[in-house]
Amino acid sequence: MLSIDIPGWKTLHLDHLFLDYNGTLALDGKVLPGVRERLQELAVSLEIHVLTADTFGSVREELGETPCDLLIIPDMDQAKAKADYLESFKPSGSVAVGNGRNDALMLQKAALGIALLQDEGSATQTLNAADVVCRSILDALDLLRKPLRLTATLRD
Repeated sequence: MLSIDIPGWKTLHLDHLFLDYNGTLALDGKVLPGVRERLQELAVSLEIHVLTADTFGSVREELGETPCDLLIIPDMDQAKAKADYLESFKPSGSVAVGNGRNDALMLQKAALGIALLQDEGSATQTLNAADVVCRSILDALDLLRKPLRLTATLRD
């Protein structure tokens, strides 16, 4: 568990990290540099879940031995599938990270939603659903690795 007290907002007790794959952890189906190492470190405190349609068919190979649960979602109703999966755990103990339109509902339902604005861009619905917007997945994961950064961003 990762506990983060954010004065004037709330205290987060996070058990689960939900991540989109393409556009979030990966670009063109390839995991971005530095991601695996950060996920390895965060796996000590958080159960990691990767949710993807696997557009490029490479997620299993790319994530390899990365400590995470992988859910390949169907092509239809992806936003609902991601949100339903998150809700099958404890949403109040969850952080979600994504960039696509199909990630907006997942970010909205999580206790902490982080939208990314990387090379693939970000859907405006997802930006609006987020509590925080980061310029890269490394920045987003570092908010969890170094929680005082998150406190500085969200405090009242």
